[in-house]
Amino acid sequence: MKRRLLHSLGPLFGLFLFTLALWVIHNTLKEYRYHDIIKQLSALPALHIFFASVLAIFSYLIMTGYDILALQYIKYPLPYRKIALASFISYAFSNNIGLSMIAGGSVRYRLYSLWGLSAENITKVVAFCSLTLWMGFLTLSGIVFLFEPLIAPAQLHLPFSVRFLGFIFLLLVGCYLLWGLLRKRPMRIFGWEIELPSLRIFLIQIAVASLDWILAGSVLYALMPATANLPFERYIGIYMLAQTAGLLSQVPGGLGVFETVIIMLLSQDVTAPALLGSLILYRIIYYVVPLMIAAAMLGVHEVYERREGVKKTVTIFGQWLTVIAPQILSVTTFISGMILIFSGVTPTVENRLLRLKGLFPLPVMEISHFLGSMAGMGLLLLARGIQQRIDAAYVFTVILLAAGIGFSIFKGFDYEEAIVLSVMLVVLLPCRRYFYRKASLFSERFTPAWVAAISIIFVGSIWLGIFSYKHVEYSGELWWQFTFSGDASRFLRATIGVIVVMLVFAVSILLKPARGEPVPAGTRELQKARLIIDASKRTYSNLALLGDKKLLFSESGKSFIMYSIEGRSWVALGDPVGLDEENSELIWQFRELSDRHGGWTVFYEVGKENLHLYLDLGLTIIKIGEEARVPLGTFSLEGASHKGFRHIVRHIEKEGCSFEIIPAEKIHDVMPAFKRISDSWLQEKNTREKRFSLGFFNEKYIEICPAAVVRKEGNLLAFSNLWAGSEKDELSIDLMRYLPDAPNGIMDYLFIKTMLWGQQEGYTWFNIGMAPLSGLQDHTLAPLWNRLGSFIYRHGENFYNFQGLRQYKEKFEPSWEPKYIAAPGGLRLPQILTNLASLISGGLKGIVAK
Repeated sequence: MKRRLLHSLGPLFGLFLFTLALWVIHNTLKEYRYHDIIKQLSALPALHIFFASVLAIFSYLIMTGYDILALQYIKYPLPYRKIALASFISYAFSNNIGLSMIAGGSVRYRLYSLWGLSAENITKVVAFCSLTLWMGFLTLSGIVFLFEPLIAPAQLHLPFSVRFLGFIFLLLVGCYLLWGLLRKRPMRIFGWEIELPSLRIFLIQIAVASLDWILAGSVLYALMPATANLPFERYIGIYMLAQTAGLLSQVPGGLGVFETVIIMLLSQDVTAPALLGSLILYRIIYYVVPLMIAAAMLGVHEVYERREGVKKTVTIFGQWLTVIAPQILSVTTFISGMILIFSGVTPTVENRLLRLKGLFPLPVMEISHFLGSMAGMGLLLLARGIQQRIDAAYVFTVILLAAGIGFSIFKGFDYEEAIVLSVMLVVLLPCRRYFYRKASLFSERFTPAWVAAISIIFVGSIWLGIFSYKHVEYSGELWWQFTFSGDASRFLRATIGVIVVMLVFAVSILLKPARGEPVPAGTRELQKARLIIDASKRTYSNLALLGDKKLLFSESGKSFIMYSIEGRSWVALGDPVGLDEENSELIWQFRELSDRHGGWTVFYEVGKENLHLYLDLGLTIIKIGEEARVPLGTFSLEGASHKGFRHIVRHIEKEGCSFEIIPAEKIHDVMPAFKRISDSWLQEKNTREKRFSLGFFNEKYIEICPAAVVRKEGNLLAFSNLWAGSEKDELSIDLMRYLPDAPNGIMDYLFIKTMLWGQQEGYTWFNIGMAPLSGLQDHTLAPLWNRLGSFIYRHGENFYNFQGLRQYKEKFEPSWEPKYIAAPGGLRLPQILTNLASLISGGLKGIVAK
């Protein structure tokens, strides 16, 4: 509960700051009208707008210097066109979305990984670029605050002066420089060796980043009215202070907070309407337009790669597009809704109203205005469904976008708005294949960040409407006033329509049956799972019958996921069991369940068939080993290579031993002997039972399946319970236990005889389990985990006989299939792996002790 509360504080704090910023702006503009701002926007010379656009272009060009320096730092050269592409798209996204390490970092990872950079090097590039950005910010702000001090507004409640803030900033830069000069050896963080940049690179970092911030500030300065007599040195200090407030607010792009500080500090030099008009244009030129261009460049890049026919690159990029396309379309859907809502609360252009009078009757205009605002709120709510790939959300979004285009024309001839919505509709239409989930729109959980984002648009639209019509005296008659010039009346009715949509959606979610807390599977659930397992070809599904895991069933009840919880890690074992067509929805259900409880979604020991579904969830795929499956059709004791097999069989049978299969219904009769063998084996090995991904001795579980046993003079020496897949596709052994005084080679004998029996019974495969960490590449360009795993595989014999296990299974000439873990990456991965080890070992003590 505490974790979820803390998780919600960030978005709620951002919403609070945005609302506070609106209140400050409202008080500042209380003597001005909406038309004053529109008038000031229209009065801005085209030359100023052109000059600001050129400066924005130069700013984004300078930002490519961050990546150039970063790649020089890691000594990995790339052509400038590739660097510029990655840099521009990354900064266009991070400037608008915020969280540059996440938003910009994820884009860099996708692009740079295509061009051969390892995960370690990409992480260094992202960290270097972020550090460069902040070094430039601190240096420029520190110099300006120190030598051109400002008087901070009382509303900011700064505990110290701006000059002192500048001193702190420069002190931080100086400490970083001094640390780099004094520390000659590289640092080691999480096993990565990080070398601090040289003095030359540090000075270039400062110069490039400072120039970037100056150019970014110059974009807004160029949009200031010609009447503003504002020295640039004073202005840049105000700009950097506003950026400081925006960065601290955690609101994406400092939206609202940045504008508030600018208006408070410059209102004496420039009229508030002129300032707000310039700020709106600044947002469009520096933030919105680059974001739209960056989104388009992603599509162009994908088409270019396909045209070149580089198959591997296309495949990887296609997988990435599958992951990121719904995220981008979710943003465009959200923006479409925002456009329709804001358009519905602002006055219509007067000369366009005159044209509409002669074209459409008044009821058409009134209904279009009302329904347009409702469609806008619908799009805001559908954006979450688009992000979650729900097919119904796609259909409804297409319908609302098409309707919104018509509403934009009929309610006020807003052709600019209709063009933007048309572009977004054209982009969405060919993407139907990305929306394959059959989930209910009302089943999706809205995270605190989504609630805050929708609330920001709603609060902002209410304020914009109140500000636009504050000169209109309120009266009850306004609600029922229907005229071509009744914009205020339409605003009131449209607002009610938006509120109704929100309430209907909220009530429908609140009336859903509450989902219970996950509990271990009971008898009824295990019986239900048994029917699904009996129809499954893969034998690992039998681990669900241990009773130590929780089960998540699909809506039809014909598929399930087995999972356990350790710390914050919600670990599903293997792929979903049941119908293949239900895999996608069931995987998403598990993701939503773990998210609802603040957990990390993890899929352990999954195959390659469903990797694209785990990528859709935004999880990182890591290879953890290879599973050995022996083709029973070709297995034989004949031939020189199988001489050892024949020797083992003759040796054990010469000792008077025999092999037997005991049916499940007769296991109860030999259970005491099984218990004695298991206890002796555990005592002899000085070990404890493993769990989760491995079977353990449980009488009810053992009685479910048949068992392969070895007898000597009628007494049981060894046993193993058998898993059998449906349609005789796969056979496998789970527990393997034997008495300490059993003949040498007893388990090899059990393996061989079981495979021969399976061959005789007509089974296709015999699964002999996974070889952990085998098959991992130790190439220089391989991901860090692969190189680390390969190193442990080759040199970790003191902890586990990795190579010996692989060699033991190799003698059966199996086919090797890769196995993966799908989990959140980054700094969470070490904790997830620790949780997983604890889960399998039965606690943290089991990790370090047998």
